[in-house]
Parts: sequence; structure tokens; C-alpha cells
Amino acid sequence: VADLVRGRDVSEAIEVLTFTNKKSAGIIRGVVESALANAEYKANQDTADLDVDDLYISAITVDEGSMLKRFRPRAQGRATKIQKKTSHITVHLATR
Repeated sequence: VADLVRGRDVSEAIEVLTFTNKKSAGIIRGVVESALANAEYKANQDTADLDVDDLYISAITVDEGSMLKRFRPRAQGRATKIQKKTSHITVHLATR
């Protein structure tokens, strides 16, 4: 899903993610919106002129995060490992 929005304008990327029928699309949409809000906040702090329409996603990566290790009881007194995987999503915005 990250490949769908890499290199697109932020408004176009949010629109694409809104109508994509994947579970991760909603999560990535939230991260992109958060990156946009962070860029606006940082521009206001620095009193810089930032046009939101000029922002695009220059890089987006999804890396493997830490793993939660659990056990589930099974038949005849045995146990099976359950690994709950997490990930780190990084979004870099730039101006055109």
C-alpha cells in the first residue's frame, strides 16, 4: 500500500488511501495526515511560509518493529508460540 502513494502529492495520497480496500491503508492514511500536521506545526513555529498544496511524499518506508512473544495452550499439555508482529512507518514530506 505504501507503494501506491510514494511520490504523490499529499492531498492525492490521502484521497487514494481513503478509497483503498486494505486494512493498512487506513493506518498509513493516519500517518500521512500526522506528517502533514507536523509539517504545518513546524512551519508555524519557524514562521516560514508553507504551501500545503506543494507538499508531496518524497519517501515512505515500512520497517519491521519489535515482536511480542506469547504462548497459546494446545492439546495434551503442550504450548505453541504466538508472535505478534509490529512495524514502523516513516513518512518524509518535501516541497516541489
